Amino acid sequence: MGHATGIGGLFFRSQDPKALAAWYARHFALTTDGPWMTEAGMTVLSPFKADSDYFPDRSSFMLNLRVEGIGEIIAALEADGTTVKRLPDETYGIFAHCEDPEGNPLEIWQPPAG
Repeated sequence: MGHATGIGGLFFRSQDPKALAAWYARHFALTTDGPWMTEAGMTVLSPFKADSDYFPDRSSFMLNLRVEGIGEIIAALEADGTTVKRLPDETYGIFAHCEDPEGNPLEIWQPPAG
């Protein structure tokens, strides 16, 4: 039986694609001028109940980025004027929530060491 081997991309609409791409490049080193070769690691596909309060109900999705150096990333986001909420439960690593400049919810996740 055929099966998925990974996420091939995430495509979404933007009011200002160039500015939004620049924001993701500045804070996460993600570029839109070629493919992003990811490092091996866990990826989760998880539908949430429609009334979940884990991310804003105005959006039907939330992008989760697996990162290294989450403290530095949070500091840079805050210095750039982005409000970041660090989540208290560190059972599965360190999590923080914010929004990109167009209001799309974003979860930043640094898995636990090892």
